[in-house]
Amino acid sequence: MSDPKSAEEAAKPKFESDATASATEAGEQRPGETVEAVAADATTAAPDRTPELEAAVTELRDRLLRAHAEMENLRRRTEREVQDAKRYANGSFARDLLAVADNLRRAIEAATAGGGDDAEDADPALAALLEGVDLTERELLKALQKNGVSRIEPLGQLFDPHRHEAVFQAPDPSVPAGTVVQVMQDGYVIGDRILRPAMVGVAVGGPKPGATPETAGLDRKA
Repeated sequence: MSDPKSAEEAAKPKFESDATASATEAGEQRPGETVEAVAADATTAAPDRTPELEAAVTELRDRLLRAHAEMENLRRRTEREVQDAKRYANGSFARDLLAVADNLRRAIEAATAGGGDDAEDADPALAALLEGVDLTERELLKALQKNGVSRIEPLGQLFDPHRHEAVFQAPDPSVPAGTVVQVMQDGYVIGDRILRPAMVGVAVGGPKPGATPETAGLDRKA
């Protein structure tokens, strides 16, 4: 029959060896090993990932800033498109009404051509009709203006190819060359867009635009 004390002593070295191995795996200081050696082993076992993590954070920050900028641009573009849609939604309908405005203007001009106020006084019915047509034109223009449509008034202004369409040229040395001297058909804008350019007659033979009276005389002599 074996002695229990001898069995315990025989097993003791094995337990100490297992404990030493466990301490080594856990990174603890082993008997006879210095603290510096343990720190060196820990540094070797776990490399420094700080630069890698900083680079990842920087990349994520850049992505977030780009996404925020894209969303802000999308928001502004959407707001601008919504405003343009509201402002120019009536463009086609307003363009169709321009023919009505033209006919009213022609009726007024035809009624007043040649006769003037005397013709209206001589024929009260004509005067009443003319007043009604004139009132209708004003109400139509008011309705168009309420929806962002306004009439171009180019008479006396310099010719603008973006807003005017030149139909003919008229010799007129009394005004600077390129001045609109006659309007054949009214033009209209909706917002800041041209709905229809004005058809105009442009003066030629006069001084250059912006010329002083002295230089204007020299231009005519030349």
